Amino acid sequence: MSDVSYSLVNNANGEKLDLPAIGGTLGPVGLDVGKVYDKLDVFTYDPGFSSTCSTKSAITYIDGDKGVLLYRGYPVAQLAEHCNFIEVAYLILNGELPNKDQLAAFDMNIRKHTMINENLKGFFQGFNYDAHPMAMLTGIVGSLSAFYHDTTNNKDARHREIFAHRMIAKIPTIAAAAYKKYYGQPFVYPQNHLDYCSNLLHMMFAVPAEPYHVDPIAAKALDVLFILHADHEQNASTSTVRMAGSTGTNPYAAIASGIAALWGPAHGGANEAVLKMLEEIGDVKNVPAFMAKVKDKTSGVRLMGFGHRVYKNFDPRATIIREQCHKVLKHLGKDSDPQLELAMKLEEIALSDDYFKARALYPNVDFYSGIIYKALGIPVNMFTPMFAIARTVGWVAHWIEMVADPGMRIARPRQVYTGAADRNVTPIAQR
Repeated sequence: MSDVSYSLVNNANGEKLDLPAIGGTLGPVGLDVGKVYDKLDVFTYDPGFSSTCSTKSAITYIDGDKGVLLYRGYPVAQLAEHCNFIEVAYLILNGELPNKDQLAAFDMNIRKHTMINENLKGFFQGFNYDAHPMAMLTGIVGSLSAFYHDTTNNKDARHREIFAHRMIAKIPTIAAAAYKKYYGQPFVYPQNHLDYCSNLLHMMFAVPAEPYHVDPIAAKALDVLFILHADHEQNASTSTVRMAGSTGTNPYAAIASGIAALWGPAHGGANEAVLKMLEEIGDVKNVPAFMAKVKDKTSGVRLMGFGHRVYKNFDPRATIIREQCHKVLKHLGKDSDPQLELAMKLEEIALSDDYFKARALYPNVDFYSGIIYKALGIPVNMFTPMFAIARTVGWVAHWIEMVADPGMRIARPRQVYTGAADRNVTPIAQR
């Protein structure tokens, strides 16, 4: 970046500060504003951090204008086509795709860590029968440090590796247990002979009274969904994990903070909003009137599951999962389900209507993931926990990247204060 320079100038007095440009492998440069306060006595102001880099990272790259998503340099479409979720998890954690021996060792490590401590059952019993599964996930994951406190030295590389394997392995077991608790069914133990997604489906849907056979089409669709959701750069929940982790807290607490952030309807709950929208529309015959309201800016009606804050062209993940969505619906014989038929009608209109095309309001990954989850029999309140399972590998990788950085500092955003000016307290007798 030697041929590019940027400066911040105070137009009132001409005082100038040079801002070093921090270049990366791809994408825009970041301007180092770390000295702005010390030199000029001002802060930079960027609500929502939409133009601010909080860190340097080698994990994920997004180009929203071009619809690009890369994990460690690999296009997500290629990973979804040629790899399974465990391969992608290894890649995100370690920076390279595994060879056969590395994959076998990593896969076995994950399988052998899937069981949770029996005493955690008592934690689940403490939740009310109708507690939201995300409430259970937040609490249970936060409690894991009480069981594995002997390997929570953030500065120990081996401890970080053990934590990574445990967290990725146990989150499906915890989510499945939350599902069973919600529906009053007995917990089902993991099976080490099953792959990652098949094991999750078994723990969720198997019951002691009868045998359960995992549908390979369902497991494959879930595997692809998990790959697509594995990481997404510095999103709200990942940034939350990094911020909590910057304090030096134990890693389980940091991940629990990410789960709490993901729970928000503007983040991980977006696919729930899609299903609620379909319920409100009710019938295919109501779609034209609904779409008319969407186009009317005064109506306040939003088309959920279409468009994306980051992707200004199209969500590359949506193209991949669309194929899986239609394959699952056809395989399960649910392509004639009224609500799913309604969803497909919305998709048809959004892909052909000039209004939506001009605004890049194409179906995103949340639109299709909600439909797939519904088709697989996964209830709406489990949609966000499913997202959390997939995103855990990204959270863990970002946490490891951050705490292994010798230059790590505790996160401490600034503010523009808008409260009362300095004033004196009047004794209560005089008020």
